[in-house]
Amino acid sequence: MPRPITATVHIASMQHNLARARACAPGSKAWAVVKANAYGHGLERALRGFAAADGLALIEFDNAVRLREMGWTKPVLLLEGWFDAADLDTMARHDLNGAAHCMEQIALLEAFCAATPPLRPLNVHLKMNTGMNRLGFKPEQFAAAFARLRAIAHVGEITLMTHFANADEAHHPCLPLHEQLRRFEQGTAGLPGPRSVANSAGVFQMPGMPGALVSDWIRPGIMLYGGTPGGRTAAEYDLRPAMTLSSTLIGVQDIAAGEFVGYGSRFEAEGAMRIGVVACGYADGYPRHAPTGTPILVDGVRTRTVGRVSMDMLAVDLTPVPQAAVGSRVVLWGAGLPIDDVATAAGTIGYELMCAVAPRVQVVED
Repeated sequence: MPRPITATVHIASMQHNLARARACAPGSKAWAVVKANAYGHGLERALRGFAAADGLALIEFDNAVRLREMGWTKPVLLLEGWFDAADLDTMARHDLNGAAHCMEQIALLEAFCAATPPLRPLNVHLKMNTGMNRLGFKPEQFAAAFARLRAIAHVGEITLMTHFANADEAHHPCLPLHEQLRRFEQGTAGLPGPRSVANSAGVFQMPGMPGALVSDWIRPGIMLYGGTPGGRTAAEYDLRPAMTLSSTLIGVQDIAAGEFVGYGSRFEAEGAMRIGVVACGYADGYPRHAPTGTPILVDGVRTRTVGRVSMDMLAVDLTPVPQAAVGSRVVLWGAGLPIDDVATAAGTIGYELMCAVAPRVQVVED
């Protein structure tokens, strides 16, 4: 029998969350972002959860090919583009779109098309750096990059693209959303082609910014899995968790005042209490640095972790759940316990928790 820890993926929740993204941007097409194995949820399940998307976006070439092999016929976008000529050959053979963010990539594309003209046009997303300073052309370089791309006979549609640094905080004092939009509009002035600007946080800004945030394509990511891009809670955004990580109690200890729990004896009982031991640890993907007090559900009751998380187990306070016993169900995050609550307590973000679920955890779907 497998260990009792299970990650349950909720296909209906994924479908609901995609519908929420569409409702915020009714005039836009939607890329569902499925990088990092669909944020840990699995590409196969993402195909079912996001069947209504207009395209799927990711980073990994092998997984892009897998999507085609699994029967996805709609567009696929490689968000970091190509890294060498072999990647361009893969794009041409499997009809994949790619982002271009530097002149080195455009030079590779020129050489590839000259040496091996592809059988079908290659569609490109040209990325602008509007202040995040990761990838992309500066606004003043953008028109020249566009012209060089447009001069390649085998390039098809060119989509104009940028990425927001702080859309979850639209009036951020360092780089507000309106400033990134101003730079994007300035750098794309007079250039034809669809626009793609809105990540999850940007999607939620769209209803309140009519005419200012124009995105022919949206690129929702974390929101599709029930995590929030910041600003408000999942419930306030009407997002549903796409994954519930659950386990059971495999042991119970009654301890007295002054006794300790776990490695390093970091937690000391102030009085007599019952401690539950959960079959989940950092080797399962639970954050080792989660401190005492991180929220957790036992038999549907919210309580707290105590002591250090170890490789295969963690301890919980059973004071609010006197009826709990070996076999009681534990929810680490998901249905009834937002992943962002756990992430905040652990000093991280829901994205990391989703992506960190270990291969040894059994994955099922409801």
